[in-house]
Amino acid sequence: MPDGDGSAPGGAPYWAALPVGDALHALGTSPDGLQRDEAARRLLRYGPNLLPRPAGRGHIREFFGNFVHLFALLLWAGAALAWLAGITELAIAIVAVILVNGLFSFWQEHQAERAVEALQALLPKTAIVRRDRLEYSVPISQIVPGDVLVLTDGQAVPADARIIVAEQLRIDASSLTGESRPMPRLTEPVAANGRLNVALENLVFAGTTVVGGRGEAAVYATAGVTEYGRIARLTHVQIERPSPLQRELVRITRVITFIAVAMAGLFYALGVMLAGMPPRAGFIFAIGIIVANVPEGLLPTLTLSLAFAVRRMAARNAIVKRLAAVETLGATNVILTDKTGTLTENEMTVREVWTRQGRFNFAGVGYDPSGAVAADTESDQRGTGSLMRALTIAALCCDAHLLPPADPAGRWKIVGDPTEAAILVGARKLGITEESLRAHTRLCELPFDSVRKRMTIVHRIGADTVACVKGALGQLLPLCAKCNCADTPVPLDAAIRDEITAAHAALASRGMRVLAVASRVLDDDACATAGAWRTDEVERDLTFLGLVAIEDPPRPEVAPAIAACLQAGIRVAMVTGDDPLTATAIARQIGLCRAAPRVVTGAELDRIGDIELDHVIGQTDLLFARVAPDHKLRLVAAFQRTGAVVAVTGDGVNDAPALKLADIGVAMGATGSDVAREAADIVLADDNFASIVEAIRQGRGVYDNVRKFLTYVLTSNVPEAVAFITFALFGVPLPLTVMQVLAIDLGTDILPALALGAEPPEHDAMQRRPRSRNERLLDHATLARVYGWLGPLEAVLAIGLYFFVLRSVGWIPGTILAADSSLYRGLTSTTFLGIVACQVGALFACRSRRESAFALPLLGNRLLVTGIVVEIMLASSLATVPVLGSMLGFASPPGRAWFLLALFAPAMIFAEEVRKSLARALVPREAAIAPPA
Repeated sequence: MPDGDGSAPGGAPYWAALPVGDALHALGTSPDGLQRDEAARRLLRYGPNLLPRPAGRGHIREFFGNFVHLFALLLWAGAALAWLAGITELAIAIVAVILVNGLFSFWQEHQAERAVEALQALLPKTAIVRRDRLEYSVPISQIVPGDVLVLTDGQAVPADARIIVAEQLRIDASSLTGESRPMPRLTEPVAANGRLNVALENLVFAGTTVVGGRGEAAVYATAGVTEYGRIARLTHVQIERPSPLQRELVRITRVITFIAVAMAGLFYALGVMLAGMPPRAGFIFAIGIIVANVPEGLLPTLTLSLAFAVRRMAARNAIVKRLAAVETLGATNVILTDKTGTLTENEMTVREVWTRQGRFNFAGVGYDPSGAVAADTESDQRGTGSLMRALTIAALCCDAHLLPPADPAGRWKIVGDPTEAAILVGARKLGITEESLRAHTRLCELPFDSVRKRMTIVHRIGADTVACVKGALGQLLPLCAKCNCADTPVPLDAAIRDEITAAHAALASRGMRVLAVASRVLDDDACATAGAWRTDEVERDLTFLGLVAIEDPPRPEVAPAIAACLQAGIRVAMVTGDDPLTATAIARQIGLCRAAPRVVTGAELDRIGDIELDHVIGQTDLLFARVAPDHKLRLVAAFQRTGAVVAVTGDGVNDAPALKLADIGVAMGATGSDVAREAADIVLADDNFASIVEAIRQGRGVYDNVRKFLTYVLTSNVPEAVAFITFALFGVPLPLTVMQVLAIDLGTDILPALALGAEPPEHDAMQRRPRSRNERLLDHATLARVYGWLGPLEAVLAIGLYFFVLRSVGWIPGTILAADSSLYRGLTSTTFLGIVACQVGALFACRSRRESAFALPLLGNRLLVTGIVVEIMLASSLATVPVLGSMLGFASPPGRAWFLLALFAPAMIFAEEVRKSLARALVPREAAIAPPA
């Protein structure tokens, strides 16, 4: 019996080395399966066959985590200080901001999680097992060690198991190995000899799929102790790195906290010691300084901006699981992408057949059997007979099946190996149907294996017994003694061999998988003994028939997407389990590399250390082929050591650790495994590389937008702070109340700032180099623009207007104005409206750091127009509607102020246009430098 965790000592190699009878005995089972009551006992002992979820924070901790990050803690501190100072309304308002933002963030990420769970719901949930000599369909969660699985075409394997019956059984283990070639399975004991567990021919593993034949297998490992579960555990131990935006927000919080506290402390001291303010009044004054400097609206605006980008990306088939992942994409400067299904269509198509009598081109795409077949030249047309014979033999050497669409608008589907399905489609284009192929009796199959690299099926064709053989040319050509020429076998001399080899090289160099086809008429007595066909007798003295070139074409949109990445300064590296020659050809077709790239294989990665690897990844025109999961993980770490922000694509269980370690993990939604989707930050519903590029464009736009609205909201903080400084230093009535500061930060500024967060990416977003990890949102240029230009300009206009109105009403220095008087409220409302009017101009100024406001389409962001209208209406209502004024401390300003207020927005726009013109003249536009591919 296995151990309590569902696995045996020694693991997979132990079970592979046991004969079938010994394995069944060790598992306490038989070919008839477990008794049903025994299965129930084992389910209690071993637990359900489900992958254990990581010991994450859980929903409760995730929920509360949205209320205790650093910026939220700063707001909590501000609320506490406001409450201590007796400004209860301010404390309540700040707490409301924290709660609304936290709830929205949790809801948005929960929605993304539900979308991924909907994808997982498409996975098979049942399997066929034999218990009490009867076959049952049971939930995969109830499978236990000792269960006998019944494996058929298209069925997903639910647990790790030892094969006990194999009838032409073949497994697609690409989810674990990354290689799409079907792997035959047998029942005889095998020795590991240092091989990977997934390479042991008498075992099947959870997460793989049956693509041909039939079999039975006894389960020896379930749940987390399967190979699938081992990789999942490796995924869970990868530490989740904070996104660049999360790290930057921590820094911004520190900067703002330092500025706010330093100014509050300084002016508290000045107010108390120089201006003679009472300590309590000085404390309230300091609270006002802090409130004026902390952008309370930043969190909700940031969250909503990210949510807008998430919605736009969802419309482009990219499901975002974490809001911060959107912005991380914008910082990405290295993409490690797999090939099959991401860069290619993942639909095999026979594109060309070569025989000595001619070269024939096949039209059509995918598994739809429509498409013309044409000879390459007129002289090749005489070789049609050789073409028919080559494809007939190739089709007879297949186990796949074609399924016509259920409706006229549907797509053809396949059962079995995609390569064999492509051969059947090619044969069908010549009129060779599966019905005609079934007319020939199949006598036996000698399945493909990784040593022979060929497959043979023996058929009775008329009166003859014919061996139909297909496989790799390097292994098949040495077994050929003749070559079919004009339907007549001729001796295969050195010249013909060279001709065949050259044709193979030409086809393979175009990125196609090339299979050689041969046949032989057999002598039954010589080739079969006691009903068993001997491989060495069948596969000799073959007649070479031709080469079948099969293409998995690149997606048409990939080449432009690669070009866009290179223009944007993003390095793209292909990391695939496929053959180096195929990877090189595909890379050339999509513009990923030049003529002679450096191809690094998994075997080479095993031989070199980290220092040498760091040197290798710095080279140009680099591809990684024949790599294993641990190689991919190592590559991610190597690129991150160079300071790169790394995005990784993947679909299999084997990709999950790399997806988790990467700065941004991108999983395939249509073909990806549930483990990969769980590990990733973004799921592509269409498995399309071009969707990644569009997501990067959106991510860059998000970062730009964060800087835009950060500039906008911080700009108003300057005149707010100056209002309190003026009060302390010059002994004038406080030009702006704390509630009016709050009305700006949490009222009039919110929707315009949100409009900036919803701005579409600028036209040159993908023409700039990726930003450095060390680049700051609040960089020197932004701080200078906020605190050295836009902010002071607003302060001069707003506070200048306040002094103008104060003088015009005849105020005498030293006169105290009652806080609840209509005059004082009108004066402070003048400052309030002055800041709001300036913010209308700042809104246009902040749409771009360099481009003129008049060069940007106003209707390109309809929320912008709405934001301006709402801002003006809200501010005007607060100042003019008596009910609101009495409740919140506003009153209508003197009539002479309204004319001046109307000039503030144009003045801000004009001043910023002058600055931008000078900036464009003095500093050239940044251009992306395309890195080596």
